[in-house]
Amino acid sequence: MGARGPTAKPAWLNKLEGNPGKRRQKSGPKPPPTRPSCPAWLDENAKAEWARVAPELERLGLLTQLDRAAFACYCQSYADYVSLQKFLAEKGMFYVAPAGKLRARPETGMADLAMRMMLTFAREFGMTPASRARLNLPPQLSDKDDEFDRWLDGR
Repeated sequence: MGARGPTAKPAWLNKLEGNPGKRRQKSGPKPPPTRPSCPAWLDENAKAEWARVAPELERLGLLTQLDRAAFACYCQSYADYVSLQKFLAEKGMFYVAPAGKLRARPETGMADLAMRMMLTFAREFGMTPASRARLNLPPQLSDKDDEFDRWLDGR
């Protein structure tokens, strides 16, 4: 089941809009966005995924020291999925059982589980289109933006 109710406004947007109703504002802890070190126990494919994705998540302010374990789980799930898909591409998704019946390989279920786990962790870090839409991050300014362009855009 999905999340209920309207998406909560981020603290930075509430601060910009002010508090005309004088309601108590929620502000959770905000650890500084710093990239944690890559765990040594990750396999090579997981370390490669860490190196590919971590800089971008850090740039967006979505990766902190507290996220190390969850991000490591995402990377390892990704690596498991990739290795299982390579195995299935080589061996095929089915095999002939001793009784002569065609059966699905157990690795197909393992690949499905790894994919589900990978996507669950990816959503936590805003790495799917739908999860990015729910993040409500402040707009990123590009190098070509200037004050006049921001004024025209209403930023």
